[in-house]
Amino acid sequence: MSEYMRIPLQYKKYLKIAGIVLGVLLILSVIAGAIAYSKREAILKELIQKAKVKAKRDYNLNLTINNPHFEGLRTIAFSDVAIVPENRDSLLLIRDLHIGVKLMPLLFGDIKLLGLKVSEARVNLVKRDSLRNYDFLFKKKKTDSTERGKADYAELANNLLNQLLYKIPDEMDVRNFKLTIIRDAEQFNFNTTSAIIKDGELKSRILINGNESIWHLDGLVEASDQKLDIKLYAENKKVELPILEKKFGVKINFDTVYTQLKNTRKDGEEYHIYGSWAIRNLLINHPKIAANDIIIPSGSIDADILIGKNYLAIDSSSVIHLKNIEARPFIKYTLGTFKKYELKLKTDDLDAQELFNSFPTGLFESLEGIKVAGKLRYDLDFSLDTRNPDSVRFSSSLNSSGFRIVQWGKTNLAKINSPFVYTPYEFGKPMRDIIVGPKNPDYTPINEISPDLRHALLTSEDPSFYSHRGFVESSIRRSIATNFKEKAFIRGGSTISMQLVKNVFLIRQKTLARKIEEILIVWLIENNHVSTKNRMYEVYLNIIEWGRNVYGIGEAARYYFSKKPSELSIGESIFLASIVPRPKSSLYYFLYDGSLRNSLRGYFRLIGNLMAERGYTMRDSSAYGFYNVRLRESLRPEAPVDTMQVDSLFEFQDMDEGGILRDIFKIPKRDTVRHEEEIKKAILADTTLTRSEKRKLKRDMKRLEKEKDN
Repeated sequence: MSEYMRIPLQYKKYLKIAGIVLGVLLILSVIAGAIAYSKREAILKELIQKAKVKAKRDYNLNLTINNPHFEGLRTIAFSDVAIVPENRDSLLLIRDLHIGVKLMPLLFGDIKLLGLKVSEARVNLVKRDSLRNYDFLFKKKKTDSTERGKADYAELANNLLNQLLYKIPDEMDVRNFKLTIIRDAEQFNFNTTSAIIKDGELKSRILINGNESIWHLDGLVEASDQKLDIKLYAENKKVELPILEKKFGVKINFDTVYTQLKNTRKDGEEYHIYGSWAIRNLLINHPKIAANDIIIPSGSIDADILIGKNYLAIDSSSVIHLKNIEARPFIKYTLGTFKKYELKLKTDDLDAQELFNSFPTGLFESLEGIKVAGKLRYDLDFSLDTRNPDSVRFSSSLNSSGFRIVQWGKTNLAKINSPFVYTPYEFGKPMRDIIVGPKNPDYTPINEISPDLRHALLTSEDPSFYSHRGFVESSIRRSIATNFKEKAFIRGGSTISMQLVKNVFLIRQKTLARKIEEILIVWLIENNHVSTKNRMYEVYLNIIEWGRNVYGIGEAARYYFSKKPSELSIGESIFLASIVPRPKSSLYYFLYDGSLRNSLRGYFRLIGNLMAERGYTMRDSSAYGFYNVRLRESLRPEAPVDTMQVDSLFEFQDMDEGGILRDIFKIPKRDTVRHEEEIKKAILADTTLTRSEKRKLKRDMKRLEKEKDN
């Protein structure tokens, strides 16, 4: 008996139904294939016509395609494909183009590449003066107001990446594909003599500016599985990017750069892109970054990139590798009417020497060659919501376990404990050598400096100097908020420790590397007790600038008042503290008889009252020595100075670099006129001023306004 006869009757019925269904499906497939095959030429021509109309209508491009036709079952051939923007240089020309496509996606107006063959192609990106032949790329598409809505960036990223992977062919053969970039008189040429994908393996050869350099873009491409593993390198030399140097002034070159797409997935409203990016022997040179070349021997990141409906992020599961150390970043940028920036960086306990060895060459010159021992762990937490900048969150900590300095490197940070030579710089040029020690007759030990001067300067520059460890996070937070609101760097968060390190150990160039190095040196000095607070303050008082070519408190006391530092009065001390932010403007605050201009009286009351609150001086209703300050006679102007030029309450904005007045009076630094008015109102509201003093201030203000009008 056959197997079929043994099957129960009820199951035979189901088998017959299944056979009928399969038969019908097979017939329908054959019919659909026949229809698709017979209609494919018409579909192709219709798609090309739509593309031409769309290019002209939306982008003002003239698209030409000669003799489009199918070769075999799934290959489309084109001849002399050209794109020419209206009244611009030709953008694209392809002599021979063959594209293998899947038929089913084509029926729905989509193209998925199976194969690509290109011969003799040229792309020209031309910019002459303000005219570009690629302006259409930046043209915003007009949309009906009813269709506008918030973009879903997760969905957008998903679609874009899928479309990109769709356009990577399974098989590719590109010959003589030339890219020319013309920017006025500059020209850069990239000639891909060959680029082949076969069995998932990519091989290419790219000539840069003739035979100036040969690049290779090689690796594995498995677009259907959403996997890429590609590297870019140059033949027998580094990959250089002269375009960036010409346009942005940044020099960049490297041995090899790697990119790896491992996987993508949609998880709820989030789109995840898993990948790795690495680079070998990266060199960066830019005057805003560092004064010399920065070299990173090896660096990489294994990242989980998150794209949500309105944000982009790098997840905290990502890992940064720099030589032999690892760190876990979290970066999030939330878009919208009000943007939000978030950054976190954490490390586990790191071998301290490994950490210092991992610093890029040329980044921290003064620390090169340093020997340390122990463990270090870093933790950064930053968040800024543009809706409320004052709520900025910032904390940064470098915690140590058994950390110690075994041997100094290029610079001995302990040199400040002994006499040394200090060389101040002006505009990058050395002024003169100053001995910081007893051999200099102007050098003054801290116990021989007037307590009023020491306390006035601490009050105005760094009230918590003796209690902090080099940094004041609350001050940094205020600086971030203020600078963001004003869209300019108008307030710093430097402590006396940071100012000391900047002057003694570092070049005066304002670069990112120098600022980071300054922070690191401050941490080393403060947290390893390299020097005492008294010694640091003593050195600071003896080297900072107090006027044009006036350095150190010994020179300053003699220059302005013909006194020794120990003889300075409270009024003279507050004046000297007031000019530290802008020492070169110091003489403008004096009248022809050597007395101070009235514009400084409010500042004296402010600093004096703060000193009194801290117990540094007695409360004083006569402006804390303001009326007793007299400039030495030889420096006084010979005739009364034009009050329209310098005698103004408006000078307060010049002396408030540290933000003291703005903090006390809650004054934001906005435009000049509004700032002047708010300062005047705040000073007149000072309850420590007597009625007669307020009346005199009002008279002075009216007089100044009349003079300004005249």
